[in-house]
Amino acid sequence: MSATPESPSRPTVTEREARRVAEAAREQDWRKPSFAKELFLGRFRLDLIHPHPLPAGEDAERGEEFLAKLRDFCETRIDGALIDREARIPDEVVTGLKEIGAFGMKIDTKYGGLGLTQVYYNKALALVGSASPAIGALLSAHQSIGVPQPLKMFGTQEQKDTFLPRCARTDISAFLLTEPDVGSDPARLATTAVPDGDAYILDGVKLWTTNGVVADLLVVMARVPKSEGHRGGITAFVVEAESEGVTVENRNAFMGLRGLENGVTRFHRVRVPAAHRIGAEGQGLKIALTTLNTGRLSLPAMCVGAGKWCLKIAREWSAAREQWGKPVALHEAVGSKIAFIAATTFALEAVLDLSSQMADENRNDIRIEAALAKLYGSEMAWLMADELVQIRGGRGFETADSLRERGERAVPAEQILRDLRINRIFEGSTEIMHLLIAREAVDAHLSVAGDLIDPEKTLGDKARAGANAGLFYAKWLPKLVAGPGQLPRTYGEFKHGIDLSPHLRYVERAARRLARSTFYAMSRWQGRMETKQGFLGRIVDIGAELFAMSAACVRAELLRTRGENGREAYQLADAFCRQSRVRVEELFDRLWTNTDDIDHKVVKGVLSGTYTWLEQGIVDPSGDGPWIADAAPGPSTRENRHRPIR
Repeated sequence: MSATPESPSRPTVTEREARRVAEAAREQDWRKPSFAKELFLGRFRLDLIHPHPLPAGEDAERGEEFLAKLRDFCETRIDGALIDREARIPDEVVTGLKEIGAFGMKIDTKYGGLGLTQVYYNKALALVGSASPAIGALLSAHQSIGVPQPLKMFGTQEQKDTFLPRCARTDISAFLLTEPDVGSDPARLATTAVPDGDAYILDGVKLWTTNGVVADLLVVMARVPKSEGHRGGITAFVVEAESEGVTVENRNAFMGLRGLENGVTRFHRVRVPAAHRIGAEGQGLKIALTTLNTGRLSLPAMCVGAGKWCLKIAREWSAAREQWGKPVALHEAVGSKIAFIAATTFALEAVLDLSSQMADENRNDIRIEAALAKLYGSEMAWLMADELVQIRGGRGFETADSLRERGERAVPAEQILRDLRINRIFEGSTEIMHLLIAREAVDAHLSVAGDLIDPEKTLGDKARAGANAGLFYAKWLPKLVAGPGQLPRTYGEFKHGIDLSPHLRYVERAARRLARSTFYAMSRWQGRMETKQGFLGRIVDIGAELFAMSAACVRAELLRTRGENGREAYQLADAFCRQSRVRVEELFDRLWTNTDDIDHKVVKGVLSGTYTWLEQGIVDPSGDGPWIADAAPGPSTRENRHRPIR
């Protein structure tokens, strides 16, 4: 099979150049403390998250008032089964959501929005996402990564005055970065924005434009060529969806989120005023990544909602269904699955609420916490839904419509499994999140010793780096030998009937062990460390478990002090931490005892055709066509599928 030829407009970049672009886009400085960053460095800073921060009374009152209104709307106006069956959210539902202000949840009241905090915005997404995950995705894409968030952080006052009132009440927005041959490697971005007087001319094709089919406003990432008076680089623009030359060429269909208005959008000679550029030229990726720091919290919010629903169904079904003389929940094989769902849902909500409240207070840098919440939430929610399907047995595999037709409760377990699957890919796949978080986790090491392993640095640079690294590690390494996790009475304030203090001591010891493992790996592999993606993924997964354990304990203590199911919360936190510790120990073992090397050899064999004999004896039902569609710039030859909702 021949390789797909490169589009003539597609930039050809080396791996090093691609990494350089990604590195330039990330935030370089740590001006605020970060619990998760400290955790990866072997420092368990419980003081950064305990006592658990709380929303202001006024914020909570406003948030609860909207949640009550949204719940009534979900119960009376949203038919999730209809949306899944017809693969479309009814226009009247979208209009109704606009009327109650759901499209302006994160927009300041002075622009006509509701001005909800991140905590209550997430509670709203969990609620509406439980009624219809497609609606949750619609609202999230609109204001977590669409026009409102980047304008809030980087827009001019004129841009805010122009666009935010529209986004709060009438207009739907979308975010356009991905292209047919560009996913998490933006250095190869091909869409161009060529300066033309007081405007830019956009040309290119964008893929998987969530909300793009119905959007009124678009945030588009495009490459500005470097020229006199223009620094160039990937740049962000607000584009009117009805501009001449904008064509929605296809409405994509998926295994889940069937109501998602996701499409392929082509730009041909689209004129965009320079006043609609967000930030400076070349800041587009930085804007995108910064927006995602808190925007990523919308996905774990809907994962928490899914976990709560899985728990409700598992409880009700497992009490009603009997086998061998007792409810199936009381059989250990099923009961362990229910315990996993209950404990994990508690922990996910703890991670989400803690990260969200820290985002609202803006005291801590939560870029790692938000990324961990997205990674952990999407992976664990998928596991919980899979366990629910297993608990339901054949009924879990059967559709809700089929169950209804034969006279049983229409439980959409298979649908939630389909709908949740995309979260492991959306807004950074699990594999990319592992690498992104790992890069932040080793930032302190690269800051002092990065030049030592950089082949492009001079001997003088390496000598200076060696001296700096020596000073850093002379102070840091001794602190990884002993700590409060070895003192039996540490964290005694978490002992109330059930004792959670051993779990926090475990987190402290495990954090130091994690940091030692990271340091050893850097010493062993040096410049090849970035290629050890299996190792880095396990390092990140350990950090995610430790963060979740910490959040679960802190949340349990908060609920106890407030008299809100404290004893039960302690029990759930204890169960989760015990389950998590088993996973952590397995991950630590797999850091050094794994099949990474032989797996790499097998992969080389697969790609070279060594094992094609293993593929014999089947037929391939795939259709014809290229693996990646042609995205060459030019006028559209297809019908415009754009469908604005008025």
